[in-house]
Parts: sequence; C-alpha cells; structure tokens
Amino acid sequence: MHIDLPPSIPLKDLESAINYWRSKSPSVGEECRLCAEAAALATPYALMILGHQESVSIENLSDTSRAAMLAWYQAVQRV
Repeated sequence: MHIDLPPSIPLKDLESAINYWRSKSPSVGEECRLCAEAAALATPYALMILGHQESVSIENLSDTSRAAMLAWYQAVQRV
C-alpha cells in the first residue's frame, strides 16, 4: 500500500514526530545524541522556529526527514 505525505507539514506535526521518535529511541551517550529520525527532523524544525513558519513543504525535507515523517504519520494513522 502506497501512502503519500501531505504537501506541507504543520509545525505541530513536526514537533509531535520529533517527540515520538525521542520516546521510541531516547538520546544516547554523554552528548545526548538524538536518534537518526529525530535528528533528521530537528533541522527543519529549528528553521521553522527561526523563520516563524507554521508549516514546511514536503519538498524542502531531506529523504531521511520524509521517511521519519511518513513512519510517524503511519504510526499515528494520520495518512
């Protein structure tokens, strides 16, 4: 079954996805390194906060970020 992401991701969804991945795979090491999925979403999240954006185009996300968002949407059955 093929599922597409919405054309834009709201800030609240991006934040929820980061929190989901952090709960699934907590930070590790002395440096408190984020898991790959949360780390992939952290940069677009920070850019949205700094740019006062309410959403980000799916086209502006990396492949890793898109995959993390898709997995989160599937986990919470939003797609």
